[in-house]
Amino acid sequence: MNFLLEPLQYAFMLRGLAAAVMVGIVSAVVGTYVVLRGMAFFGDALAHSILPGVAVGYLLGGGKKEPLFWSALVAAIISALGIGIISRNTKIKEDTAIGIIFAGTFALGVALISTVRSYTVDLAHFLFGDVLGVRNSDLWLIAIFGGITLLIIFAFYKEFMILSFDPVLATTLRLPVKLLDFLLLILIAVTIVVSLQTVGVALMVAMLVTPAATGYLLTKRLPVMMAFAAIIASLSGIIGLYISYYWSIASGAAIVLVCTAIFGLVWGGMAVLKGLKN
Repeated sequence: MNFLLEPLQYAFMLRGLAAAVMVGIVSAVVGTYVVLRGMAFFGDALAHSILPGVAVGYLLGGGKKEPLFWSALVAAIISALGIGIISRNTKIKEDTAIGIIFAGTFALGVALISTVRSYTVDLAHFLFGDVLGVRNSDLWLIAIFGGITLLIIFAFYKEFMILSFDPVLATTLRLPVKLLDFLLLILIAVTIVVSLQTVGVALMVAMLVTPAATGYLLTKRLPVMMAFAAIIASLSGIIGLYISYYWSIASGAAIVLVCTAIFGLVWGGMAVLKGLKN
């Protein structure tokens, strides 16, 4: 019992747990569409593309955390829309557009960060996460923007579902396909920024993809897949933080490793069951 209660004596741990659960739910729900539409590379590229925004916010704010969220949000939305515009209005394919934006923005971010003398220490948290450094103001931002993201997802649930499973049907039904595509890109961008402090830029794609992929193994029904993914992501956040607390492991890495372990167990279990049936 002490094992469970001891970390809860600290306010930073309670805030970290709250952030991990909220971020886990939002990332898992949005990540469901990322998995269904094969957009894992887009999520990874977009996570790295916000680096210039983080660097600009850091430089303009003199090292303060407050401007980082907003500058990262602007950078993420611009990058997402840039990828969408290039891939949909030219002969260039989406993966090529992603590669162009990813390489260019990441290089710009590295260039800007290199101008900060203490960047290896000050900005490391944004590369690998610092969930235990979450403040009350950060929790409010996560709750507000995460809540808005979930509301939009559920408001356009049917439209996004049709677009994910049958794009041709979506066009036949005269749904605003391009508008919905851009909206989803923006929601992914917002989710990445909301999750920034929890797992960091380097590990963000895992929170988008791994819980949703695990849910996909367990069911083919979209609502159930979302529920499984949200539960797995939340549990991974909680277990990962306890591992981080007791074994002094980086919190973001611990959360992602738990996610990956759960995926491995589910995949292995499904493989065994399939073998028994055959």
